[in-house]
Amino acid sequence: MATVIAAPSAPGGPEGSVVEVIGRPDQHRKRMARLGWMFTTPALIFIGAVTLFPIGFAVLLSFENVNVTGSGFQLNGLTTANYSLVFGNSTWHYALAFTLGFTFVTVVIELVLGTMIALVLERLTRGRGWMMALLLIPWSLITVISAKLWAYIYDPTFGIADSILHGLGLGDPTILGTNAGAIIGMIIAEVWKTTPFVAIIVLAGLVMLPQEIYEAADVDGASGWTTFWRVTFPLLRPTLALAVLFRVLQAFGLFDLPFVLTQGGPGHATTSLAVLGYDAMFQNLEFGPGSAVATTTALLVVMGCMLFLKVFKAQVGEEDL
Repeated sequence: MATVIAAPSAPGGPEGSVVEVIGRPDQHRKRMARLGWMFTTPALIFIGAVTLFPIGFAVLLSFENVNVTGSGFQLNGLTTANYSLVFGNSTWHYALAFTLGFTFVTVVIELVLGTMIALVLERLTRGRGWMMALLLIPWSLITVISAKLWAYIYDPTFGIADSILHGLGLGDPTILGTNAGAIIGMIIAEVWKTTPFVAIIVLAGLVMLPQEIYEAADVDGASGWTTFWRVTFPLLRPTLALAVLFRVLQAFGLFDLPFVLTQGGPGHATTSLAVLGYDAMFQNLEFGPGSAVATTTALLVVMGCMLFLKVFKAQVGEEDL
């Protein structure tokens, strides 16, 4: 039914002779929906061109028998041998275990440190803006640049890290020359760069919490530790879950840090799934197995995100996926 609004009559004219018909609400919503699709279509086409097409092409290559020639590569029929080769490869098994372990360790450390930093910043009354600006410097650096900085720090000839360890009486270790040293060095570099991101997200959640609950906790005589675990942590759980989701997605696609810092070495000690796929496709020119590595990695990420969102929605009491 049309909505009719009587407009004031013009001076000297008959009162109530002018009406404005706004129209049906459902028609208005349809027009707005069409207008929204018209404005978003170019962006969707661009996203499809730069994102969906490469993903689809990688999936196609993973099922193809690809031969590299002097003028490019040829597709010689469908096959599942690429996946058989990947799943039966011990290097892929190690890369998967390393990626999962690296993701778990770094995300846990970043979540703990980021929450601690956010709690300190939330209590600051002066200088919070300056502290946040300084905190974001590591996060604002491109990963390639920060990896180069840490490569200089870990350098066995003039790096400061080896000098500090030598001063502590630990000899002359070559940090990036051993498996354990390279993995620990990468974890430190990753935590240094991405902890500020987690801290800012947690801080945004903290400042949104209602202060009345804390006043009630003070009246009840709750200690700071009890208040955190009984009040702050339950209310902050959705924010923490969001931070974990973002960091898991970023950490699971680990490529630029090991590529610049260790080139996946020593040996295969720091070879992630992304580095393994790059080496297969662009170093060994094995486009089929490399595409299979990329496809399986993407499937693992999608499955992990769906499982995480399902658990998260169940925890906050919303409807399951």
